[in-house]
Amino acid sequence: MFASSGVVHLVRPQAFAAIMPRAIPGRHHRNLIYLSGLLELVCAVGLFRRAAWAAPASVAVLGGVFPANLQMALDAGSGRNPGVADKRLVAWVRLPLQIPMVWAALQSRPQLPETPSAAT
Repeated sequence: MFASSGVVHLVRPQAFAAIMPRAIPGRHHRNLIYLSGLLELVCAVGLFRRAAWAAPASVAVLGGVFPANLQMALDAGSGRNPGVADKRLVAWVRLPLQIPMVWAALQSRPQLPETPSAAT
C-alpha cells in the first residue's frame, strides 16, 4: 500500500491537495504531499527488506498523514473533495483502516533470536 500510495503522491499530487488540513498554509501543501510520497516509498522498501527502522518509521508516516485523512472525512459530502473522496462512507472508513495498517507495519519488525535460558 505504501508503494502504490507513494507513487500516486508523486505522480498526481493534485489528488491529495483537497484533503490537506486547512490549518496548514496552502503554500506548503505540494511540498508536504511530495514529502509524504517519498517517505511512503522509503517505508515500502524498508518494510519489504524488514529493516529494523521501517516499522517505527511507517507508524510515524501513518500518524503524519492521519490529519489529512481526518480532514477528508470531515469534508466528505461538502463537494470540496472531487470524486470518491467526497463520499462519506469511503472517507470515514479510511480512518479506522489505519489501525490494521499500523499493526501490519509493526508485524514487519525483524524477529529477535531466541536466547537460551541460563538456568536449565
